[in-house]
Amino acid sequence: MISDADKTRIAEAIRQAEAKTSGEIFCVVAQASGDYRLVPIAWAALVALVVPLPLLYLTQLAAHQIYLAQLIAFLVAMIAFSLPGLRMALVPKRLRHGHAHAQAMQQFLSHGIQNTQARTGVLIFASEAERFAEIVADAGINAKVTQDVWDNAIAALIAAIKAGRAGDGFVTAIEMCGAVLARHFPPGALNPDELPDKLVEI
Repeated sequence: MISDADKTRIAEAIRQAEAKTSGEIFCVVAQASGDYRLVPIAWAALVALVVPLPLLYLTQLAAHQIYLAQLIAFLVAMIAFSLPGLRMALVPKRLRHGHAHAQAMQQFLSHGIQNTQARTGVLIFASEAERFAEIVADAGINAKVTQDVWDNAIAALIAAIKAGRAGDGFVTAIEMCGAVLARHFPPGALNPDELPDKLVEI
């Protein structure tokens, strides 16, 4: 999803941004935050429940023939709804974003972003399938910067991913986050690099 050249650009953008702040930036991109395996089954079951009604009233089919038609309808619908593009389209937006948000929080914790000395770690997270992006900031940053401050960076990242330019989106989001962090958290005398300067793909 992200080329090696883009990964290099992203790592360099993180280094440049962190040179101007004591904050730490970490990036994660996911192809998808959930597999939603139950979604095709649920929709196929709904189709199968509807199929017998017109057959009962509009045809002279025997019960076993209607049952067979119902079974075939379920199998065909499940196969069709399992196609990746169609399956994702059937997932309610709230559920998609809920899965992606949960994945973002899991990545924040699993990479130890909450363990920076001054609690100034920031995760830039995007999930391609869900068309979802989020910036998760640690407690030290949240005390000074409200979530709405990150909205422009999130919007730029989502727009770039939709246009097939995820690398550009991450670089832009890093630069915007770096500018916010530089205003509120200038670099200290030592300014240690506490998190790897890279993008992780999952």
